[in-house]
Amino acid sequence: MKPLAKSVNVALVFMLAIGLASYGILAAANPAKAQTITLRYANWNLGTEEENNLQRQLVAAYMSANPGVTIEFVDMSGEGRWDEKLTNYAARGSLPDVFMADNTPLYIKNGWAADLTALVQNDADWQDVPQVLRDAVTYSGKVLGLPTAQFVMGYFVNKDLFEAANQDAPEYGVSVDEFFAATAALTNVQRGVLGLDEMEFIQGWYPNTQDSNLKWFSFDGTHMNYNAAAFKAGLAKSGEVKPYTWQGLTDDQKPAFKSQGPWELFLNQEVGVRWDGGWAVPSYAERATFDWDFMGIPGGNQAMVADILVVSNTAPNLEAAYAFAKWMSFSKEGYAQEAELAKAAGRVITRMPVSVNADSIDLYMSFVGERPGLRKALESLDNSLIESLAKIVPGYINARWEGKPGIDIGENKDVNMWFMFANATAGTFKYEDYAAQLETFANKILDDARAELSK
Repeated sequence: MKPLAKSVNVALVFMLAIGLASYGILAAANPAKAQTITLRYANWNLGTEEENNLQRQLVAAYMSANPGVTIEFVDMSGEGRWDEKLTNYAARGSLPDVFMADNTPLYIKNGWAADLTALVQNDADWQDVPQVLRDAVTYSGKVLGLPTAQFVMGYFVNKDLFEAANQDAPEYGVSVDEFFAATAALTNVQRGVLGLDEMEFIQGWYPNTQDSNLKWFSFDGTHMNYNAAAFKAGLAKSGEVKPYTWQGLTDDQKPAFKSQGPWELFLNQEVGVRWDGGWAVPSYAERATFDWDFMGIPGGNQAMVADILVVSNTAPNLEAAYAFAKWMSFSKEGYAQEAELAKAAGRVITRMPVSVNADSIDLYMSFVGERPGLRKALESLDNSLIESLAKIVPGYINARWEGKPGIDIGENKDVNMWFMFANATAGTFKYEDYAAQLETFANKILDDARAELSK
């Protein structure tokens, strides 16, 4: 790891002082706010008390800087989904004051989410949050959540493997045709080398390369476009590239590979490009024995996975709850503190910056090494394709996976939406015969869910 530049440290310390004072975090600078406040916090990334991971240390750092604030961790162990546990707490009148969101529309529908619009509108750090993330937590003009993490998603490239084959490795901005040509040319099953790790992710990103109005998996901001030519072309393309992927291997061919599954191919240097998210970067930085980079999506873009924090409208002190939630999410000062904790532990920082500018990008890159494609992606986040739509779009889970449109496929009766897309290229049915029905079914779900949310 490269040491942080002295100038960056000085700047971060200065921003820390300004930012903390601005939000009443320095109690001495604002005696009126020097009171005892207890905030209850629920997140799935806290590990155990014995582990004392970086997130717990970041909470402790906040309390150290704010002696009048105590953060209590809410017990979220036990059976049931995350939203079910939150519902149980809400029913008892003890909803956490700040909590991670796996289904933001549900929390808004239930009236749990505090309106943070007035608190973020003059926040300098908020202005550096990519627009795509700000839009993701804005409902009917109101900011009802805070992006706490963002991870670019796309293809990671083993540059050495392409060089060994005397080929140019695909880079950030490569065209669709060049990308598929390069991965096809690299594939040599007999020698245990594939061009692509898996085929299914093409269905998500390909439509956008053909029609910029379509984002992840054909979502256009309001509806799914399952009958659109660009989406159907993506399904077809995923089938075409199967011979260059793990799914295309026969049982007789798999012994040529050390890997037992597609997830092992990249670090085993048995695939040219792997689809993955930014959470994998620490592993690649620490374990990869080859030159790698991020190329995102052909055409010069990337998908993005976002985590979201919600501040409860029952929090005893909204400003205090917001200040803590900001520290754990998009605060540049909080991110700098997290980086210091990671550095002290000899670890690669896990999160990518949420409030993104040149300094926060440099800080992140100081941990992972200079990766030109990764840097370009972090500098170009505004038009990213949000992949984690299930967390933010009302009705998306049923419109994409769980809904049943009333279709029988052979012996498979009353199949769900997931089945239709997972088997669209299997040859058991013609997707074209069902495309219009699937689109109509999905969009009624989205329309109904959106109407219900606004009540």
